[in-house]
Amino acid sequence: MAVRKTYKLYIGGAFPRSESGRSYPVASSEGEFLANASKASRKDARDAVVAARKAFGGWSGATAYNRGQILYRIAEMLEGRRAQFAAELADTGAGRPGEAVDAAVDRLVWYAGWSDKITSVAGAANPVAGPYFNLSSPEPTGVVAVVAPDEPLLGLVSVIAPVIVTGNTCVVVASERAPLPAITLAEVLATSDLPGGVVNVLTGSVKELAPWLAAHMDVNAIDLTGVADAELAVTCEQAAAENLKRVLRPSDPDWSADPGVRRMTAFLETKTVWHPTGV
Repeated sequence: MAVRKTYKLYIGGAFPRSESGRSYPVASSEGEFLANASKASRKDARDAVVAARKAFGGWSGATAYNRGQILYRIAEMLEGRRAQFAAELADTGAGRPGEAVDAAVDRLVWYAGWSDKITSVAGAANPVAGPYFNLSSPEPTGVVAVVAPDEPLLGLVSVIAPVIVTGNTCVVVASERAPLPAITLAEVLATSDLPGGVVNVLTGSVKELAPWLAAHMDVNAIDLTGVADAELAVTCEQAAAENLKRVLRPSDPDWSADPGVRRMTAFLETKTVWHPTGV
């Protein structure tokens, strides 16, 4: 007799059920019942932000080389569970699920390679009129809330990886329609040397969770990529303005295309330092 998998939230390196006790059924593309996913509450979202803030100091203070090695390790672990991810993607109706998993592995490796290069690309030595060195260097912005797209693996990896490779921590609201690969990815993260709290995964209602994350005063930026409701997106942007969050607006990109550096630079702050020459 098959043992059904229990899909929980991923907060602070642990797998709790929602504090509300709620869950919702997840169906395949053909309408067949797959599992019950936890339906995160506002309290779960607040707990996730606390965990992300607690992890930020250590993760942002790690060397770029170390962050890159951990992303490589995530890619290795993901590739090792290729068959499981392919089966879950097939349930969502994704075409060529094996290729989608391979693309997600490649995307992680691609971002891992940027870990020690983005500072050179986004930073600069600025010419100034005076006896000074003027240097600009990027730094992580802090805790980033991410509303993941409905593309349940490649899209998910493509919004998480640029946030964490640059030293930020994040709270991710997984695809409401296809949340199961997100929790399986959380199991990969939990066994990949990634410190607890760097990535926190919530499943449930985007309409319920996104406005509260946008309004949360300890969230420094929000990625609204997966918000399909235009009215909800406006509500989130207005809430985000209360503490001047960086906002990445909703979009529907081709996830298989070259992602470029935009998603990394979107959540970096630029620090500029003046220093007298000859001292």
